[in-house]
Amino acid sequence: MASFSVEDFVGNGVLKDLLPTLLEEGWDDVPTLKVMNSEDMDAIKMTQQQKEAVEIRTYLHDRSLMQYGDRLESSGKCLPELLSLSVEDLTAQFHMKRGHIARFKDRNSSCADPLTKKSDAPSPSTSIKRTYQSNSSKRMQSMRSRTFQDKKIEEALSDFKIEEGYVFKGIVAAEPAGHRACACVQPPPIVDKVAPYSAIESISIQKLTPEYKIGMERLVKTKTPPMKASALWQNKPAIILCIRRPGCIMCRAEAHQLYTRKPVFDALGFQLFAVIHEHIESEVKDFWPRYWGGTVIFDHGRGFFKALGGGKLMKDKFLSGFLFNPRAIANYKRAKAMGVKQNFNGEGEIKGGLFILGTAKSGIAYQFIERNFGDWAPLSEVINICTKLQSQSQVPGSSMETSQ
Repeated sequence: MASFSVEDFVGNGVLKDLLPTLLEEGWDDVPTLKVMNSEDMDAIKMTQQQKEAVEIRTYLHDRSLMQYGDRLESSGKCLPELLSLSVEDLTAQFHMKRGHIARFKDRNSSCADPLTKKSDAPSPSTSIKRTYQSNSSKRMQSMRSRTFQDKKIEEALSDFKIEEGYVFKGIVAAEPAGHRACACVQPPPIVDKVAPYSAIESISIQKLTPEYKIGMERLVKTKTPPMKASALWQNKPAIILCIRRPGCIMCRAEAHQLYTRKPVFDALGFQLFAVIHEHIESEVKDFWPRYWGGTVIFDHGRGFFKALGGGKLMKDKFLSGFLFNPRAIANYKRAKAMGVKQNFNGEGEIKGGLFILGTAKSGIAYQFIERNFGDWAPLSEVINICTKLQSQSQVPGSSMETSQ
């Protein structure tokens, strides 16, 4: 799976010298960089060669083939010319593996969640007005007035349209519990009520990484002081992804898929945070920014994870929770098909989930529970809730049911 490091994305080609300009103009993370269009490129005076390099590398990133970026770019060919090459030419000129060639030639494929369909999420009910983190960013300011950028975000959201008949899981969501060992093993129970806001607002947390930008150190060098969790969403709504284990193949795949939609969440005004309950520095280094470019938070007391379980940790054993659980095995195969690597370091029995929180004390708008190992919050519901919160924040007096 392709890394979210901008340095890895641009490689050693013609875009490398452009890094300072990209940083200055706000094109400082991979998901945002990949939505550049010709007008954006002209605004920073990109050469034709640089424009073609962005197109090639975006195409490769979507297919987890970034290892060929420098070779393909240095050929001097544009993407259509490269796609027209024969299998023999790709092998001889670029030493591309046969399986990688099949992925490269398939213009409709990408290393996204193979079980995600376009009908899995909503289209916006109103036009999107972007709220970006940095009001001083030149690119962010200019993009607010561009109708074509509004259209781009609308199109991105329409890819996740909820069609008639979709069953919305509600404010507390979880996938169904599968039969385990021919129904001889019963799954652990889960809560069916959203956690009270009081259960999470005072959780003591520590920032382990900042949000990834070009040229940043891989980890925060000095230990940051503990802070209250509520400070994260004091001024801006947030999505909190609770990671069971950073080295887990399914957790990495979920994080990557969520962060890939960063431009959409930026447009809706939402921050992205990943929370871990065990701090192993080597694991954080492997996880950030390759699989997740947002801020990584350490929840020493496991308060978020307890809140997901109604006050106690949700745990499951490897044997009963994975080997005897067809749903968990299917989740593993889904992540494996996306080309995600894994390790087995750290505690992996404590289950995670996801929270969507409104600004300040407005409460929990959505809570997803990882009932089976590897269950993901449906992007349809995540984007649906975020869109509703964003829309209602613009209408005086409107409100959405949340936990207080």
